[in-house]
Amino acid sequence: MLNANLKIFIAGHRGLAGSAIFRVLKAKGYSNILTRSSSELDLRDHNKTFDFFRQEKPEWVFLAAARVGGIYANSTYPADFILDNLKVQNNVIEASYKYEQGNCFSLVQAAFTLNLLRKPLKEESLLTSPLEPTNEPYAVAKIAGIKLCSAMNRQYGTNFISAMPTNLYGINDNYHKENAHVLPMLIRRFHEAKLAKAPEVIVWGTGNPKREFLCSDDLAEALLLLMEKFNASDVGEIINIGSGKENTISEIAFLIKEAVGYKGDVVFDPSKPDGTPRKLLDVSK
Repeated sequence: MLNANLKIFIAGHRGLAGSAIFRVLKAKGYSNILTRSSSELDLRDHNKTFDFFRQEKPEWVFLAAARVGGIYANSTYPADFILDNLKVQNNVIEASYKYEQGNCFSLVQAAFTLNLLRKPLKEESLLTSPLEPTNEPYAVAKIAGIKLCSAMNRQYGTNFISAMPTNLYGINDNYHKENAHVLPMLIRRFHEAKLAKAPEVIVWGTGNPKREFLCSDDLAEALLLLMEKFNASDVGEIINIGSGKENTISEIAFLIKEAVGYKGDVVFDPSKPDGTPRKLLDVSK
């Protein structure tokens, strides 16, 4: 364990990943943790972000703040996804270089998995194939963040690590009926269908795409290990964090149906987009 009084800023501490990082750091004895809600600090605002870093000078930063969502949200708000994510990560990463010790974790969800991927995604596979269209605006922003961290390390000797977790679930997940990711979205649909005694639940797509899932607290444990044991030169440009296991959307839907106790039918709608066929990460590193 590093110094327990190390000043650590978690950007996005109320979200799925950020809240897990907060819990794990607290459980491990880290006591000097900085947090700000979006109403207290809008990380899209360059001046406010730089003022915060200038005043607080955190020694480590976890960048878990981002605009995220499922296929519907990405398709409906593409401009918001690219603009908001570019603003947040550019402000936080640059401020981390200028006003603290240059130690930062930037989380980049595995939504930019290569189109029609046939095998687990290795770190070095990034930008070797077209992006999956339904996630492209988010993907372009996050790839820019990876390259910004890498460029900072090369030019300024910073210790910025880009970590790419697979699909997360856990405490403080987003259950919005339109903007949620697949797992919480399905949990909500089956739960509401059970309460309403609906005859069927419609699931977008064919049910054939495969997804890998990871508990957010397991992600936080992995990030803490990286913070305490490794640096950017050990890790490289990016590091995958996942479970190494995958299930089809169909399998997930029927598991949730059983867990919720829903008795109706499951109907797949192939007129809706499937998204990326596969998102399995190579976690050998």
